[in-house]
Amino acid sequence: MNNPDLAQALLSPQSIALIGASADETKTGGRPLRYLLRHGYAGKIYPVNPRVKKIGDLDCYPDLASIPDSVDHAFIMLSEDAALAAVQACSAAKIPCATILAGGFAEAGESGADLQEKLLQAGRDGNVRLLGPNSIGMINPVTGATLSANAMLELPELVTGRTAVVSQSGSMIGAFLSHGAARHVGFSKLISVGNEADLSVGEIADLLLEDDDTDVILLFLETIRDHKRLAEFARRAHKVGKPVVAYKLGRSNVGQELARSHTGAIAGSDDAIAAFLKQNGIARVDTFNGLIESPRLFAGRAPGSGKRVAVVSTTGGGGAMVVDNLGMRGVDVVEVPAEVSDALAAHNIAAAGARMIDLTMAGAKPEIVADVISRLMASDETDAVIMVVGSSAQFHPELAVDPLMRWRDAAKPFAVYLAPAAEDSLSRLANAGIAVFRTPEGCADAMHAVLSWTGPDDIPDLSKLEALDHAALLPGQGLNESAALALFSDLGISTARSALASSVTEAVGLAQDMPGPVALKIASADIQHKSDMGGVRLGLENDAQVKDAWSEIMANATQHAPDAAIDGVLVQEMATGLGQVLLGFKRDPLVGPIVVLGVGGLLTEIYDDTALRMAPVNLDAARSMIEEVRGLAPLRGYRGSTPGDLDTLAQAIVNFSGLAQREDIYEAEINPVLVREDGNGVIAVDGVVLGAAATD
Repeated sequence: MNNPDLAQALLSPQSIALIGASADETKTGGRPLRYLLRHGYAGKIYPVNPRVKKIGDLDCYPDLASIPDSVDHAFIMLSEDAALAAVQACSAAKIPCATILAGGFAEAGESGADLQEKLLQAGRDGNVRLLGPNSIGMINPVTGATLSANAMLELPELVTGRTAVVSQSGSMIGAFLSHGAARHVGFSKLISVGNEADLSVGEIADLLLEDDDTDVILLFLETIRDHKRLAEFARRAHKVGKPVVAYKLGRSNVGQELARSHTGAIAGSDDAIAAFLKQNGIARVDTFNGLIESPRLFAGRAPGSGKRVAVVSTTGGGGAMVVDNLGMRGVDVVEVPAEVSDALAAHNIAAAGARMIDLTMAGAKPEIVADVISRLMASDETDAVIMVVGSSAQFHPELAVDPLMRWRDAAKPFAVYLAPAAEDSLSRLANAGIAVFRTPEGCADAMHAVLSWTGPDDIPDLSKLEALDHAALLPGQGLNESAALALFSDLGISTARSALASSVTEAVGLAQDMPGPVALKIASADIQHKSDMGGVRLGLENDAQVKDAWSEIMANATQHAPDAAIDGVLVQEMATGLGQVLLGFKRDPLVGPIVVLGVGGLLTEIYDDTALRMAPVNLDAARSMIEEVRGLAPLRGYRGSTPGDLDTLAQAIVNFSGLAQREDIYEAEINPVLVREDGNGVIAVDGVVLGAAATD
């Protein structure tokens, strides 16, 4: 739950101290006062600067101790070194909240990180909550509390609305204001979180859940610093009915840490973030246009609308652009329902079997457009409707867009894309509360986001999982394959029969006790990819082959991994199945534990064909993962192929995801898991378990 006193001090302060205020309005220290006055802030303002007596009509105070009244929020506009002293002064003055504008802290390297830690401690000493450092500030257009030096506050007025923004990019606050004004999109609050030394995205956004001026919350994310707090906020947002929409930078895998296992290589950080957002009920857009224009599409709506979209257009090319962009995002653009095509046939408009209702030749006939949309809204074959308006929007808005106003509160998502630059139509639709878009990409992006949006997933209770009593792994440690398979067995996953041999004689004896051919594998926690260095031999049928394989494996280990600790050689019965899958687990540094399913074997990394979820998962999530991996179609019985035991595979995924309870395990993998015929189970053949990376 949030803190109402913090919410007021941070978001709606009644009194403000401007530390480092300047009489020169062109300087950073001079702009915030001018902006507060320009935008009608009615609270008390206390400029603080020991070298100035007055700024305009306001007295300027030499320090915080000289201010005669209490202060809710201090805006610190000093260098990084001076900012520390200012926070200490805020603690002494019992100011509940302070924003630090200056950079040069954790984002600037080790020395800056040390200074940031001192800043945080200074705040804690006096119960001062900190926004930033490196924060462009907080803007409340409703009250005029513009605690920022952002130049976009030169706007003559701020458009207010029922959307709040929490941004990890300070400069984008100005972009929201600028693009919002041009699109008639207003805001209730805009907060730049800076380095999140104290107040995080999740905690700040949580304060907005009880803000009476906010219905929708937008997140502009560069990373995720506190995934647990963010998840808690998102789940509370769902309960109170406030949609959360996120835009996340950095979707490529460039610069990721080199993988220590196949799972690390294929489970890119953006995939993990996508899984995190989805699991916690946060909708995601791919474009800034989609983000800033999406609130009216989400406002007052619950997730789970269905995924079938009907597109109506009075411009063939404009409609085609929207349909094309929807298709690229995997949105199902439905064929025209029969009742709609029959009604259009009466007007000599052919639409049967089409993926778009093209009314270009109907001209500006609002009665036809209105009838078509009404029928689509009532149809059981559609879940959402997009109207694309052509040139008439620019010159005849009363005909082109006024008839669309009636669907402001439609039960189904309704969006309008204006193909021309039709400012009057844009204004009319926006002021009526219709979700209106300037680009086909933004329209398709936002519609895809709202239709893909789901509520938070149920999270299995880890306390119900049987405790794993294996010894904890220290940083830098791992398990050899024998120990890894034992761990998987304890998780309830069947493993191939195997035993560890410490000598060639023992290996021969173990092989003799196993029916059929065997495999030999080097056993070392220091060697993850055994095949790559010649540490595996398969299909050994007699004593001589086992002896030769032992010699070759040991020689290869000495050559390719001379520093590895060798625990022996694993002798394993050769197992078979219909197909191979990979199960991977990783403790992602941004969002926590994840589980990955993919096609198994040596070619795992070649194919970008995996399903990823936050761990642990339930059976429904595990089944959806199996459906998601295209390469597992043969195991699903594709085109008459023999189906595999997918129920047991789903249970194995659930069991494997239980590694989330082991904080010491950072990565684990079974590759392959052999899937047998339906009813015959699955069997783990090869495994890796790693602890956290060692630190100096």
